[in-house]
Amino acid sequence: MDTNTTLATTVKPAPRWDLESVFPGGSGSTEYKIFRDKIRVDLDKAKKAFAKLPTKLAPAAEAQWIKFILEFQRLGEHLGLARSFVLCCISEKVNDELGHAIFGEVDMMIADWSTLHNGLEALFAKQSDKQWDKLMANSKVVQIKFPLSEMRMLAKEKMAPELEALALELSVNGYHAWARLYDKISGEITVDFEEAGKVEKLSVGQLQNKFNSPDRSIRQRAFVKFEEAWSSRATLAASALNYQGGFRLSLYKNRNWKSPLHEPLRMNRLQEKTLNAMWKAVATTLPAMKKYIEAKKKLLGIDKFCWYDQFAPVGKFEARFSFEEAGDLVVKHLASFSDEMAEFSRMALNNRWVEGEDRPGKADGGFCTGLNLLKQSRIFMTYADDFGSMTTLAHELGHAYHQWVLKDTPYLATEYPMGLAETASIFNELRVTDAALKEVTDPQQKLMLLDQILQQPFSLFCNIYARFLFDRAFYAERQKGVVGRSRLDELMVVAQKEAFAGILDPTEGHHRLFWASKLHFFYTEAPFYNFPYTFGYLFAGGVYERASREGKAFAPKYRAMLQDTGSMTTEEVAKKHLGVNLTRDDFWTAAVSNSVRYVDEFCALVNSTM
Repeated sequence: MDTNTTLATTVKPAPRWDLESVFPGGSGSTEYKIFRDKIRVDLDKAKKAFAKLPTKLAPAAEAQWIKFILEFQRLGEHLGLARSFVLCCISEKVNDELGHAIFGEVDMMIADWSTLHNGLEALFAKQSDKQWDKLMANSKVVQIKFPLSEMRMLAKEKMAPELEALALELSVNGYHAWARLYDKISGEITVDFEEAGKVEKLSVGQLQNKFNSPDRSIRQRAFVKFEEAWSSRATLAASALNYQGGFRLSLYKNRNWKSPLHEPLRMNRLQEKTLNAMWKAVATTLPAMKKYIEAKKKLLGIDKFCWYDQFAPVGKFEARFSFEEAGDLVVKHLASFSDEMAEFSRMALNNRWVEGEDRPGKADGGFCTGLNLLKQSRIFMTYADDFGSMTTLAHELGHAYHQWVLKDTPYLATEYPMGLAETASIFNELRVTDAALKEVTDPQQKLMLLDQILQQPFSLFCNIYARFLFDRAFYAERQKGVVGRSRLDELMVVAQKEAFAGILDPTEGHHRLFWASKLHFFYTEAPFYNFPYTFGYLFAGGVYERASREGKAFAPKYRAMLQDTGSMTTEEVAKKHLGVNLTRDDFWTAAVSNSVRYVDEFCALVNSTM
């Protein structure tokens, strides 16, 4: 790596994002209120128009149907902007009470739109194949044929439209409300933490960043404080998780869905055979993961590997990456594959689409949200001036690029599944880390980069798998009744023991409150919000391997693949653009083998430097 560009004597603070150009004034913006009021009026009009929509798709009714479908799509795009904007507001300021109230208001409007969605689904399902095919051939809707046909198919798996509408309405003040309560609980936790003789009041997100410290005593103290903080909120978190889970299971029962995996698989446009093939291949990597961690323990000088050691840095690469420097490196490494990707990332950075400032009062974690109506995105993160933050920036810029590729695509065809949503983000990470590794000559710098690279599969094959196992166990027990807080702790530890296969110290190495502290367990937009990350990583790895072989010639093919992600099943995307069958073992075996290819090099380097 060119250390002249990455060693900073004075690290500049990361920037705040630009929300003023979207709606000036934050959650209290007059323009934003007018925008929401207009959506509400248009939704009411749409409800009346739907009531007058002919129930039979006769030739004379086709124009009326198409007009309604396009208006339905337009409302969805406007609601997407309304929701993304207020999400940004309450993320940058968790105590934004008006923002939280508006979030609930927008959720109510989304519920109304979803009711129209369900009504359309039911109407679609009643039409003959002949009439449906004729409608889908119309030039005004042909680009959204796949999502519309998917709606028609899914309607056959749901309750009667009026029951689906009732469930959606109840979910706003029930199901989704528990998620909003959890966000508030998490956002309001502050902890006094002492470091270098100075006591700071930190959010849980800032405290979690301490797990990246090279000083184990800091990591350990931060972890103890982290568990103490969450222990004080665990009873509330357990209530939220149980009621969310109970809502889902009641809905599934009434839809006659036999498995809690039915919904996440449908949302991912994925077959269960594909998911099983992936996890089967992942299990084969555990010996390599153990070998990697044993070598890392040598470097860290520890004999017990604990939860807070997962992201402990190794090597002696002490450079600090300012946000500006990190952005420059991301653009540089992307440019070696695609000029368009590099130019897009530079534009996003220059236009302040990224919120990176490290300050109290922000929400935990990071995300990229699309502002489709404006053909823009916004990225939320808390930048920490290290290599991990640089890869996070690259990751989120990948999401934003994916959205950019689809900016001229009709809104309904931009809704790609979660597994494929991780493809562009992880592709970016692989591009940046591999490119950086090729430039490194110093052994200590190389150690750090190899460790950063291997932390990815370690986290996705062990940490993420533990989340999947916990979810599966939780839903199995929740079907029998409420799962108590102490039992949730037990289920979490059992899941970690299986997923990490003895890597974590059995006496003090587990994070029993991970179920409470991890936002993803409370994310009501998507159940089992875990396996798509592993899927995305491995799928992106397969795409990346192809890109490495074909070079810049693959860039337009890559773009075309991303453009199809909202218009095909996951297996169809893989077959068309990579020529592979995801339900078979061979793709996944090759992908996991490629993901651990640096383990032996890392171990050899550790031994040579000890």
